[in-house]
Amino acid sequence: MNRHLWLLTLCQGLFLTNNVTFIAINGLVGLSLAPLGWMATLPVMAYVVGGALSTGLVARTQAELGRKSSFQLGLLVALLSCLLCAWAAVSKNFWLLCSATLVAGYYNANANLYRFAAAELAAPAWREKAVSLVLAGGLIGAVTGPQLAQQTRTLISAPFAGAYLALSGVALLAMLVLWFIEFPPVPAKGPTSDGRALAQIVRQPTFIVAATTGALGYGVMNLLMAATPLAMQQHGLAFSDAALVLQWHVIGMFAPGFFTGHLIKRFGTLTIMGLGLVLNAACIVIALSGVELRQFLPALFLLGVGWNFLFTGSTTLALQTYAPQEKDKAQGALNFLVFATLAVSSFSSGVLVTTSGWQLLNYGSLLPVALIGASLLWLASLQRRAV
Repeated sequence: MNRHLWLLTLCQGLFLTNNVTFIAINGLVGLSLAPLGWMATLPVMAYVVGGALSTGLVARTQAELGRKSSFQLGLLVALLSCLLCAWAAVSKNFWLLCSATLVAGYYNANANLYRFAAAELAAPAWREKAVSLVLAGGLIGAVTGPQLAQQTRTLISAPFAGAYLALSGVALLAMLVLWFIEFPPVPAKGPTSDGRALAQIVRQPTFIVAATTGALGYGVMNLLMAATPLAMQQHGLAFSDAALVLQWHVIGMFAPGFFTGHLIKRFGTLTIMGLGLVLNAACIVIALSGVELRQFLPALFLLGVGWNFLFTGSTTLALQTYAPQEKDKAQGALNFLVFATLAVSSFSSGVLVTTSGWQLLNYGSLLPVALIGASLLWLASLQRRAV
């Protein structure tokens, strides 16, 4: 562990401040501006679609410019897109809001590589703990994101425009912090520096399971999380209640980061991922039991902890599947699958919660949970045969 890793953890926290605030307000601003109710989460969907569309470009800029310059470019995009979101809220322009969050997706794709960069800043024996620690930085977002949305939503006349302006300041702060981080230099290019073809990398069973569990685990979490503010509003709960639920959800997502790496080292990656799967199932059971604050709060907290175990585990699995010279193409493929799944879940959450309700949304999430379980069992059986 070193100073650069702790600074990257702070950057992760500022990134999650942006993400949590976006999740808390984009659906509500979208609902107030959208021509039709089912279109409310299109700004949320645009954010992850932008991330999916940017994964190839991000991989190229990471390879050519290096970690630091590429991350700074992502933060510049975050700054400009937040200012554009604020103007969309003031001018009541729904499609401008969607366009601005689409552009912000480049930052999302960029900052999602912080967890992989963490592994490069630590000694090989500490990689799992480094990834886990940087993810734990999301606790900053858990505390500041909902409070930022709550305190700045009426800062100017247009609802939540002040929150978007505040996020531009968060991006500036992250640019300052990133300035003091030194990443390993970009390796010199040579005739064999690209390593294996991507098609060969993605056919590995461990890569398949890492990609499947990472994408579907994130998708289930996003499906339920993006719909929560809308579902709570539909059932008469105040925005302050929704902010509290999101705060504890994000605490659940990132507080385990301080010990998930230790658990993986002690009990094994698949065991901890299996525990995350059980927590996801428990979330759904609680969510189906009622629509009061006492159901939303524990359900979303367990969803967050389950996501942490699954996502940290899938990242740890992925690190085993590629060589250093193959990291940009492999990480780009992993991020694309995550963002593509998030795009589907973001759109589905808005459509289902506004047309079919919170309960059907939870029943629908059982399918990806079952697929995650099947993929973990498949890899476990392959590992047992190999012993």
